[in-house]
Amino acid sequence: MIHSSILRRQKIIIAILCALILLTFIWGTGIGSAAIPYDQVISALLGHGDSQVNFILFDVRLPRILITLFAGMALAVSGAVLQGITKNDLADPGIIGINSGAGVAIAIFYLFFPIDQATFSYMMPVVAFVGAFLTAVLIYIFSINKKRGMEPVKLVLVGVGFSMALSGLMIVITSSTDKQKVDFIAQWLSGNIWGTSWPFVWAILPWLIILIPFTLYKANRLNLLGVSEPLGIGIGLSIERERLILLFTAVALASAAVSITGGIAFVGLIAPHLAKSLIGPRHQLFMPIAILIGGWLLMMADLIGHHLIRSAEFPAGVMIALIGAPYFIYLLLKKV
Repeated sequence: MIHSSILRRQKIIIAILCALILLTFIWGTGIGSAAIPYDQVISALLGHGDSQVNFILFDVRLPRILITLFAGMALAVSGAVLQGITKNDLADPGIIGINSGAGVAIAIFYLFFPIDQATFSYMMPVVAFVGAFLTAVLIYIFSINKKRGMEPVKLVLVGVGFSMALSGLMIVITSSTDKQKVDFIAQWLSGNIWGTSWPFVWAILPWLIILIPFTLYKANRLNLLGVSEPLGIGIGLSIERERLILLFTAVALASAAVSITGGIAFVGLIAPHLAKSLIGPRHQLFMPIAILIGGWLLMMADLIGHHLIRSAEFPAGVMIALIGAPYFIYLLLKKV
C-alpha cells in the first residue's frame, strides 16, 4: 500500500514537469533563425496564423520538438526497465551496446537496401529493433553465469565490449561507401536529430502508445525482479520469461527512438535516477516521472544544441553526453 502523501507528492512532481515541458515546448516554437513572436505562436497553434508562420511552425519546428520529446520518453522507459531487470544502476541502452546494434542494422539497411523516403521512415524503427534485439540477446547470453545466473556488472562490461566491437564494424561497413551516405551515418552516430518531419513522428508514436502503458502495467513485476526474485518465484512468477518480455520491450523502445534521433546515450541512465531521487525506487511511482524527465531532457538538449551558437550546431547526443558521461563515472565510482 502506497501512502497518500507519496501519491500526492508524485502528482505535484508530474504537474511541475508537465508545466516545464509545456514552457519548453512554447519556447522552442518561437526561437530560431526566423524568430516568431510568441503571440503569433499561440495564434498559429489556435489556427489563426498566416501562411509563413504556419510553415515554420508546423512543417519545421513542431515535428522536431515532438520527435525529441517522444524519443526522450522512450529512452527513459527503456533505461528504467534495463536497470530493473539487470539490478544494475549503470544500465542504459546506449552504454550497454543496444544502440550500437541498432546503428549497425540501420547502416546496413541504409547503404545496401535503398527504398523510397515514405517507406524508409516507417521501416527504420523495425530495422533498428532487429539489430538491437539480436545484440541484446547476445549480451544477455554472454552475461549469464551457469551457477549464479545473469550477473549485472558483467552485463555492463559485456555491453561496453559489444558497443566497441560494433562501432568498429560500423567503420568497416562505411569505409567503402560514398561521402554523402557516410555523412548520414556520422550524423546518426553523433546523435544529430535527423528525422524531423511528420512521417517520423507517426513512425515512432505507435511504439510509445503500445509499449509505455504495457511497461507501466508491468511495474510490480519490475519491483520483484529488482528486489526479491525468490518472492517472485514463490508467488508463481516466471522470472526468466518476465525478464525476456521486459528486455524485448526495452529494446523495442530504445531502437524506435534512436532509429530517428541517432545514437543518443545517457537519457536512459539519467532520467530514472533523477526520478528515483524525487519519489523513491518503486517503479509505479518513479516511471511516470522518469518518462517526463527523459522527454524534457532530450527536448531541452536539442534546443540548446541547435540554438546555442548561431554559427554552429551541437548534436543533441553530444549535449546529453556532456552531462551523462560525468554522471556515469560518478555512479561507477560509487559501485566500486
